[in-house]
Amino acid sequence: MALPKLEVPTYELELPLSKKKIKYRPYLVKEQKALMMALESSDAKTIQHNVREILTVCTLSKDVDIDELPIVDIEYYFLQLRAKSVSEISESKYRCNNEVDDKVCGNIMEAKIDLTEIQPVQEEYVDPEIKLTDTITIKMKYPPFKLVKDSIDMDNITEVTFNMLAQSIEYVYDGEQFHYAKEVPVQELVEFIEQLNQEQFEKLEKFFNSIPKLSKKIDMTCSKCGFEHHLDVEGLESFFG
Repeated sequence: MALPKLEVPTYELELPLSKKKIKYRPYLVKEQKALMMALESSDAKTIQHNVREILTVCTLSKDVDIDELPIVDIEYYFLQLRAKSVSEISESKYRCNNEVDDKVCGNIMEAKIDLTEIQPVQEEYVDPEIKLTDTITIKMKYPPFKLVKDSIDMDNITEVTFNMLAQSIEYVYDGEQFHYAKEVPVQELVEFIEQLNQEQFEKLEKFFNSIPKLSKKIDMTCSKCGFEHHLDVEGLESFFG
């Protein structure tokens, strides 16, 4: 006689940037084991692959493409998935770098972070429709998750930047026709960006720098030297450090 199968609960959430509604289940012990092994390896490509695989198998909605979701949506989704699968509280450690008598304190401080409270924060809104000339307008979008893998495979930071900008283009409008990026080779999009002047390029950078980030302010007092820390914790990895 076969062993009984355990029921797995399901949950729903709305992603903050794309506004997509997702139905999902918690990840199981076998999936957590694969993730922990990936984290222990400290290999960025292995970690990215395992995060993608876990999100894919746990997502029950059929109309969701993990690779095309904005990176920040993926980070937010993974935090909520971890909260439902393991615990809503993550215990993170931070080093006190306060100097006492010309020596760094070095005390390790622990903080408990409620993952359900983490939200994307945007310091300044920048219109994704950017006017480059009197006739040419470019529409940007938040960079998709698939770019993480591309970036890992690249060694040159300049190459990473241009590839990320190119794949964050939704369309280019020349005053008569819309040129949708999904129908244009990436290299052609890169070449388009390369012909911009500095002022036009800075407009793209301004949009990119305005992209929301997962962020939380943490206040803690070092138990060794008494220094009061006010930390701005950003990025997915910071909430599991």
